[in-house]
Amino acid sequence: MLELINIDKRFGRLQALCGVGLSAREGTIHGLIGENGAGKSTLMKVLTGFVRMTGGEIRLRGNRVHPGGPRDAMALGIGMLYQEPLDFPQLSVLENFIAGQAGYDPAAARQRLARLARDFSFHLRADDLVGDLTVGERQQLELLRLIDGGARVLILDEPTTGISAQQQEMLFAALRRLKATGATVLLVSHKLEEIDLLCDEVTVLRHGQVVARRSRPFDRDDLLRAMFDVLPEREGATPKVAAGPPLLIFDRACAGSGRSALAGLSLTIGRGEIVGLAGIDGSGQNTFLKLAAGLLAPTSGEVRLEGEDCGPIRRPTLGVDTVYLPADRLTEGLFPQLSLREHHVLATPGRALLTPSAGLEDTRRAIAMHGIKGEAQQPVQDLSGGNQQRLLLSLIPEKTRLILMENPTRGLDVHSARSTWTLLRRRLEGQGAAIIFASPDLDEVMREASRILVFSANRVVLDIPAREASSQVLSRAITGQVDALVAP
Repeated sequence: MLELINIDKRFGRLQALCGVGLSAREGTIHGLIGENGAGKSTLMKVLTGFVRMTGGEIRLRGNRVHPGGPRDAMALGIGMLYQEPLDFPQLSVLENFIAGQAGYDPAAARQRLARLARDFSFHLRADDLVGDLTVGERQQLELLRLIDGGARVLILDEPTTGISAQQQEMLFAALRRLKATGATVLLVSHKLEEIDLLCDEVTVLRHGQVVARRSRPFDRDDLLRAMFDVLPEREGATPKVAAGPPLLIFDRACAGSGRSALAGLSLTIGRGEIVGLAGIDGSGQNTFLKLAAGLLAPTSGEVRLEGEDCGPIRRPTLGVDTVYLPADRLTEGLFPQLSLREHHVLATPGRALLTPSAGLEDTRRAIAMHGIKGEAQQPVQDLSGGNQQRLLLSLIPEKTRLILMENPTRGLDVHSARSTWTLLRRRLEGQGAAIIFASPDLDEVMREASRILVFSANRVVLDIPAREASSQVLSRAITGQVDALVAP
């Protein structure tokens, strides 16, 4: 039995957790849900010793424990799979697997890795570079590393964000297997369908306090009422905007290498379009976005923005014409130790001096507009994952013509996801802009996009108006069961 008793946590003036209690039995999957900034990730970081609690106690099998850090927590059998992968991309799968271990026996570790990967039906190769893996594969590797290290209390923080449907199925099967062995699994999520599928019990946090505890079977409306001050409205159909004049042109463009390479890509993105990219991770979507952003040069062919060459380094990621929001927020998108205000100062063209008050009012307006739960002077590493995503979205300059995004609603609750898309669609009104986004969530792609590109085996195999798309059609295309139908 794991017990968290009257946990308090303060960050300066911010009361992140107030008297939080949670208990989870062995051999169960316990859900922890709540809107962005409710305190879910902070509570789990307290449990792993990554964050020191202000008050309260932790009991494991009846004994009071005091994790002083992640290493202490692992010694107690507590391991956490964070939203952002904590690995070394430059090292191999095997080297990451044994990182931090007291002994050094690569041959034995290789055998353990192969056995665990086989047991959980993960397809990991010991000598592959971790930087070449998908987010889902990096997550699988971290899970195996925790299991190999003896973790019997496993915490997963928004584990299905940014991974494909196939990888979700593999992860769910792994969690059920761990439950059957008597492990305790704590699942932090904002997706109620995952709670329904996996969890035995659920605790709901709101504003840093426990507002509900439930056992299965769960009532989704009941959980939504507990999560939010106001019950979210039912979703209606998103209005689709017809494409305007050409904005972005791919002319027989080739780029990348290996399994994410693209070859001979020719298509045009019009002003006013919202283009959703679907496909299994590593099928070419990331290469496509980086080509469009000018972060990757075509090896042959051309990529043009209104007739201009989009070569690498011509524009910064947070530029005036084009903005690229990566999936890996803290590594590629943000500076963890800088404040929200400092990010807004850096994102403002023409600002030369960083004074104590520079950008303060702009940051406060962005916090209010995007619903960011944080303070202007707060380091972004202290924000929840969902609020880091909101910050990234708030940094998009007003006159941006092309917005490129990987998993734009990653880690956002249902309220935040809807408001985010409302704000994004407003960007298209009267500005002649276009949005291109990649998402593993087919429902999001079909709901928000006006046009859908499906990638399979490094090529676009389907180019279809969203109004003509269905889950069945897209699923068949993703698995390579249609002929290429690329627009001229």
